[in-house]
Order: sequence, then structure tokens, then C-alpha cells
Amino acid sequence: MNQSQEIQKLKTYRWLIWGVLVLSYIIVFFHRLALGVVREDLVATFGITGTTFANLGSTYFYAYMVMQIPSGILADSLGARKTVTIGTLLAGIGSIVFGYAPSIAMAFLGRLLVGIGVSVAFIAILKVQSQWFFEREFATMSGITSFVGNLGGIFAQTPLAIMVAYFTWRSTFAAIGVISIVIAILCYVFVKNSPSDMGLPTIESIEGKEKKAMKTPPLGEGLKEALLNWKTWPSFFVFAGFFGAFVSLTGTWGISYLVEVYEITRQAATNYTTVAVLGLAIGGIVVGKFSDAIQSRKKPMLIFGSIYVITWAILVFVNGGKPPIGILYPLFFIMGITCPIFVLGWACSKEVNHPGLAGISTSIVNIGGFFGGAVLPPLLGRVFDNYGEVLSVTALYQKAFMYCFIASVVGFLFVFLVKETHCRNIYRENTQE
Repeated sequence: MNQSQEIQKLKTYRWLIWGVLVLSYIIVFFHRLALGVVREDLVATFGITGTTFANLGSTYFYAYMVMQIPSGILADSLGARKTVTIGTLLAGIGSIVFGYAPSIAMAFLGRLLVGIGVSVAFIAILKVQSQWFFEREFATMSGITSFVGNLGGIFAQTPLAIMVAYFTWRSTFAAIGVISIVIAILCYVFVKNSPSDMGLPTIESIEGKEKKAMKTPPLGEGLKEALLNWKTWPSFFVFAGFFGAFVSLTGTWGISYLVEVYEITRQAATNYTTVAVLGLAIGGIVVGKFSDAIQSRKKPMLIFGSIYVITWAILVFVNGGKPPIGILYPLFFIMGITCPIFVLGWACSKEVNHPGLAGISTSIVNIGGFFGGAVLPPLLGRVFDNYGEVLSVTALYQKAFMYCFIASVVGFLFVFLVKETHCRNIYRENTQE
């Protein structure tokens, strides 16, 4: 087999690897946003308060957040194949435990196992992208990965509501657990960590970068280096503010807001949140492609980010927190399509750190989103518990969603501190500053 044939084989097989891995990422998004749909079922089953419900949802995010740096270390050391196989298997077991939980304590345990299990998937996918795809393709591939993963989030809206109505929430989550175990087996069979594992040329050699290669520092030293690199951190806070606000709406409190404020059915409410998640999926591709096309990371973040903040301002301030229902579909879609500027944060973190630390550097930034997703929903839950008897329903949600608006503003302010990389690794420039 000559080199051109080897390169063609690489370009073909990488899509199989990516396709199998992204199946696990669909499961990630399903669990991330599913709880909002089954809130009433969980309250009826376990008799929990708003704060307890929000904490149950946040258990996933706390586990995910804590696991991000270990996920990066595992991706850089153990490799994507074993990491995702073990993680997806654990998530499957956790989903089954959650589905059949006899008590709220067991439900928390199930969510914890799910959060730990799915936490490794995305960083491993980014690691595989860095090994199997060209540097110029990274942001675009991150956007496509986000798009496909968001299909799981879409499934966790109207389709999940329909399934729960027909099969109960318990059977639905148990079935998702079984599907996760099947995906884990597929990962073990088909995923390869690097083209060299198949005797194929590496991306670096194809791009002619062998002479420029630098020795990757040991994991401990590399982690310290990435943590102390100030250019890593602005993207962390952008992700925290933007995603924390978005998941508070679509994954925890949005459906209840629509049902209670607009007095529509749960299934009708999920149609609105589905539109938001669909926007997020499309936005990941749009933002990534736009960034790669204009060779800029910061400009798209400023453009899309400013629009995202405006959508939150409309939701919170127009008509006392109850905008006309006729504008909600476009509002939620625009909110979704402008939110994923954080996909550029993943690219930036890779481009301002050592090329051999792609897993660790992106995992640090990834903590941000799940920090926001863990902290914000319980804050909203406390508003409902503390002011539920005092404020009207609309005023109650307006007060709660004010936290989301503030988070989006703070996230946007950190965009101004993001280091422009012009879509290339500038680590050597960093070390010379």
C-alpha cells in the first residue's frame, strides 16, 4: 500500500471511529437534559422539593465537572478506546440504577454513576479528533460533534415526553441504559486511538510537522503547565456562563416555566425546548465553520455571544418575564444557535497549550460548562422554594431566570480576554512571551 492509499484509508476509517464515539456523546446529551421532562414524575414518585429536584439534576454536572481533568489525563494516557468503553458502560449501569431506583438516595446514586460515566466521552472525542483530523478541521469537527451530540438533547425533549407517557419514566431510562452498554461494546471493537495503531501515517507526518514536533511533558507537569497558562481560563468562564444558563432553561426549569407561566401542556412545552436544543446543535456547526472560514476564534465569539445575551434580556425583562408566546419559538432558536461559542473555547484551549496536551487543556475548559450547569439550577431551585408563596408565578420565574441573564453577561465579558489564535497552535509564541 503506497502513501496515497494509506492516507485515503485514514480519511475513510476516521469517520467510522468518530461515528462510534459520537454515539456515546448522544447519550451524554440525553442525560444532560432529560430530567426537566420527568420532573413531575420524579416529584410524584419520591415526593421531593424543588431544591432536591435541582440537586438531583446537578449531581450529573458535579460528577461531570470533577471528572474533567481525570478525563483529560485518561484520554492522553489510557487512550480514547478504553476510556470511552469503560465510561459508557458505567453510564449504562447508572441509567438502569436510576430507572429502577426504589428511593431518592438510589436515584442520586444512579445519576452520579451516569455523570461519572459520560464525563469521559467528549474529551476523548476531542483527543481522537486531534489524532485523526487535520488542525484546520478541528473547530468544524467540534461543531459537528456538538451537533450530533445534541440529537441526544433533542431526544430528551418531545420524544422523551412521548416515551414516558407510553412506557413510564422507569422503563425509558432502563432502556437507555441497555443501549449505552451496546455502544460501549462498539467502542471497544472499532475505535483506534491513533492512525499509527493501524500502521497508517500520523496527521503530523502528513502535514509535514515532524521536524517541528516537541517532546510532550509528563502528565503532572503538563497539567500544571496548562493550569498556570492564563490563556486557558477565559474560555472556561465563557463556557460556564453561557452553558450554565442554557442548561438551566432547557434541562431543568424551562418546561416547568412554560407549563406554569403560559399554561400549556408538558408535551407542548417540550416543543419549545426542542427548538432551543436544535438551535444549539445547528449553532455548533455554524460557529465552527464560520470561525474556520474567517480564521478567527474571537470575532465569532463576540458576534454570536452578544446576540445570546440579548435573547436572555428579552426572556427576563420583556412583559415582566412573560414575552408574547408567539415570539418564543424564534427566541429559543436564536438563543440555541448563538450559545455554542464555547466550541471555539475548546479549540482555543488546544491552540494556546502544548500540542501533546490536547486532552488535558480542553478538559480544563470543559469543567467550566459543567460548573455552570451544576451551580445555576440549584440557585433557581432556592428561589422557587423561598419565594414560591410570596411571588406570582411569572414574577417567580423572572427572579429565578435573572441568575441566568447575569451568568450570560459575565460569560460574555470574558470573551474580551480570550486570546486570538487565528486557528493555529500558538504554544511556541506563548512560551516566548
